[in-house]
Amino acid sequence: MTRTRDDGGGTADVLPPDHTQAILEVTKEVGSVLKGSGCPFALVGSVAAYAYGIPVRLQHDADFALRAEDADTVVELLRERGVQIVEPPEDWLVKARSGGEQIDLIFALAGRAVTRELLDRAWILPVDSVHLPVIDPTDLMIGRLAALSEHHCDYGALLPVARGLRERVDWDRVAEETHDLPMAAAFLYLLRLLGVLPHTPQTGGDPARVRRPEEQRTEEQRTEEQRTEEQRTEEQRTEEQRMEGRRPGEEANDHD
Repeated sequence: MTRTRDDGGGTADVLPPDHTQAILEVTKEVGSVLKGSGCPFALVGSVAAYAYGIPVRLQHDADFALRAEDADTVVELLRERGVQIVEPPEDWLVKARSGGEQIDLIFALAGRAVTRELLDRAWILPVDSVHLPVIDPTDLMIGRLAALSEHHCDYGALLPVARGLRERVDWDRVAEETHDLPMAAAFLYLLRLLGVLPHTPQTGGDPARVRRPEEQRTEEQRTEEQRTEEQRTEEQRTEEQRMEGRRPGEEANDHD
């Protein structure tokens, strides 16, 4: 974001120009190379949200998730296509540039290694007329929530994504895989307060509260214990009736 003079002599914030079409062109270019490589991959980040119909402006880069073991193959193919490769100090991604736009080849999403299982869950969607694998909506939300921290916690940018994907996301899995992340738990709480989530927890209690897996297991244990106790009571009652010479379910006769 840059600052410029406004008509009153002060300064005003100006958003950078919209790079949507330029980033889409780069996405299609790199996507075609990756499809030809035979290496599994998926679009992630803002371009993935765009592919799902979320009204986002693409201003930064095109993000691709792939396995670390496929990096050398992909990098060599991109170099052959004239794509500039930039080796960053981080060991979880490779950066590249083409047509003035930045490309990120990512091997770990929020510290979690990209796996074949994650890539196999990708949806095939049209991205500006080219069909490409796009990270599964649930995995997209988990990755975005896991990336939140005290230093970067922009719920404003994440809320439209959650609204747009709401019925395509397994929110129970999102809650389970992010239950130990305070920023993620707070965001899910906010979604329930706003009525964004398509359902409420079936475990009772506060409908805005997301149950942790260990709490769910505890509740199930209580239910099972209660069911066992009821069964034990019924068996005891049946045995007492048998001892008194009555059929099961027959009330005692108080008359001689």
